[in-house]
Amino acid sequence: MTDLQPASPPGMEPDRIDVNDNDACQHWAKKLDTTASQLRDAVAEVGDRATDVEAHLKGSRSTSNSDRVRELGG
Repeated sequence: MTDLQPASPPGMEPDRIDVNDNDACQHWAKKLDTTASQLRDAVAEVGDRATDVEAHLKGSRSTSNSDRVRELGG
């Protein structure tokens, strides 16, 4: 008997970022506290593995977008 695991929704593989799927792109942008544009740029630079993209984004900025918005009074 095989143990079947439920399939991930399209574009929502746990460790991959599909920037061609708007819902997935928005999900990952929110999860990684970045913009969709920055997310697409990061995927273009380091590939679609979420851990690589997260490390790239953290290394490319010293503050999060939320920090920047607060600094600007938002």
